[in-house]
Amino acid sequence: MASANLRAELECSVCLNIYTDPVMLRCGHNFCRVCIDRVLDTQGGSGGYSCPECREKFPDRPALHRNITLRNIVENFLSAQPDREESGVFCTHCVDYPIPAVISCLHCEVSMCDKHLRVHKKSPEHVLCDPTLSMESRKCSVHKKILEYYCTEDDSCVCKFCMIGGHKGHEMESLDEASEKKKETLRNVLQKLLTKREETEERVQSLQEHRRKVEEEAAGDTERVTVLFIDLRRRLEDLEKRILREISGRAERISISIRDLEIKKEELSRKLRHIEELCNMTDPLTVLQESDTGDLCDTEDGDNEDRERHEKLLHDGGGLDVDGISHTLHTLSDIITEVNVSFYIQGAADILLDGNTANNKLHISDDRKTVSRSDRKQNRPETPERFQDYSQVLSSRSFSSGRHYWEVDVGGSDRWRVGMCYPSIERRGGKSLIGDNKKSWGLDRSGNQYEVIHDTKQILLPTNPSSNRVRIDLDYEVGQISFYDLCDPIRHLHTFTTTFTEPLHAVLWVYRGCIKICGGKLEI
Repeated sequence: MASANLRAELECSVCLNIYTDPVMLRCGHNFCRVCIDRVLDTQGGSGGYSCPECREKFPDRPALHRNITLRNIVENFLSAQPDREESGVFCTHCVDYPIPAVISCLHCEVSMCDKHLRVHKKSPEHVLCDPTLSMESRKCSVHKKILEYYCTEDDSCVCKFCMIGGHKGHEMESLDEASEKKKETLRNVLQKLLTKREETEERVQSLQEHRRKVEEEAAGDTERVTVLFIDLRRRLEDLEKRILREISGRAERISISIRDLEIKKEELSRKLRHIEELCNMTDPLTVLQESDTGDLCDTEDGDNEDRERHEKLLHDGGGLDVDGISHTLHTLSDIITEVNVSFYIQGAADILLDGNTANNKLHISDDRKTVSRSDRKQNRPETPERFQDYSQVLSSRSFSSGRHYWEVDVGGSDRWRVGMCYPSIERRGGKSLIGDNKKSWGLDRSGNQYEVIHDTKQILLPTNPSSNRVRIDLDYEVGQISFYDLCDPIRHLHTFTTTFTEPLHAVLWVYRGCIKICGGKLEI
């Protein structure tokens, strides 16, 4: 309807068509340049000029001033109009040849071209709108009258008879007014969406720029890391060869010592035989004139050195420090494990506690990050998912893939247990505590002692806690849950390895005091 009214304002009063190259007379009326030129040419022969619309007279032929503003309005209007031929709405009266309609009359239920619109009645009951084939949709389904009002209580378009019928007493607005209000709401939504899209585009551009920088840095980092690992592999290979050479040399050194002792034994046997021969001689002169009896009587030659070598070979295995090598390699393995965790896990999982599972002796903070044991029972409904016998609570989200970690500040309690569990863990009874079943894995602190527990099997940890913060790492695909003491440097406490069959929730048990989850973003 608004489009139809605007179209009427943009029609030349001479040709009754949309303005073409509009020009304006001094009186303010506009015409197509061709149309007004033709009128003025006709008037020139009668000796006077006048405006075809208001009849204002001009002593001379009036100058024509181009109306640029009106021309721009016409161009914008035409560009916004749909292709009439493609719309499929044709003039109802042009039966010999289909002419595209420019207006539809809801009162007459007809569509008209420019020609028939000129002679159409313009009384108020004739409601004009943009060309349409679905006129019935613009009428009341009950009274078959034109929809003219909007009922704000029922959110529906109604006719004038509905106002005194089923919608009597309801607040009404004109369709134009209601439409403008809805448009205003949509404009606000549009503005918000535009702002969000701009923010999203900025984030995309920021990430693209960051990716470009990362890719540039990655080229250099890749080269440096490749060189580093080549050198590391070479050093490890050299160490392996040296250790294996040392291991294989142990038996060889013993064999050499055995061979030397065999030679010495043969020498001693020779001396024994010679001395026995001298002792069996009856001629004293021959015995006394024997020139090498001094060498034969030297029984201490090399004995101390042989004894020391013998003891060393027996007790130290040839000098190989196997324990030292094993400790060094295990230390290197721990370092490699830490590098792997730091490299692949980018951020802490944002853990929130699920109050629907919290035992009624637990108080959950408003941000759902802190849990504390309270002597006063919380007024929560008893539901199947709530822990009944132990002061435990689960996280609201679960993890069924990927690598994640989350951290807990345990400085507010000296008796707690934290870990991960399946959602199918028991919620009541002795088997519902973390670690006392096959569906959970926990780290327990009691006083100054750490232990890990799964399926009631406890493993005391050799180290005492040295910080007030612990970290739980999950690698779902690999099937590992690891616990760390966040001292400086970070200390690995224990790793459980299994095959997970359900999603995993974080779970906390507090015997006294409070503990707090320290989390960041989730790494997908």
